[in-house]
Amino acid sequence: MVVNLFFDDPNQPRLPPDEVRLLDVRLAVHPKGDRVRVRVDLTPFTERPNLRARIHDAAGKVIAQCNILETMLPSLEFTMHLQATEKSREYTLEAEVYYQKVPPPSDVPIDIHLPDPLVVDHREVSFSLPVSKPVTGNE
Repeated sequence: MVVNLFFDDPNQPRLPPDEVRLLDVRLAVHPKGDRVRVRVDLTPFTERPNLRARIHDAAGKVIAQCNILETMLPSLEFTMHLQATEKSREYTLEAEVYYQKVPPPSDVPIDIHLPDPLVVDHREVSFSLPVSKPVTGNE
């Protein structure tokens, strides 16, 4: 199955699942330090990939995550809200592109054990939150 999507260059070859890669992963921290704007660029693809993004604090605890299933677009932008109760200063954004085999739908309810996803690319980007200034009565 070949998917015709909104790629910049229609002559650029679409890649099969095992060759899809993350071209770029960028982020911008909001000045308040409570959210992060993420941009992910993928190679052109023949089958719609899944994207998983997680933000870990310095201790490795996941404080934000999102999953984008079967994206149609090779460039994605989204905002991740930092849900930490204690603000760390050092974080890592982990992005994965993967494919998941799903059995065909059935009218009979059954327990389904999905196979492990095929992770085709992985990238990590470290970042720091801005140092917050103490609020004084003069501001």
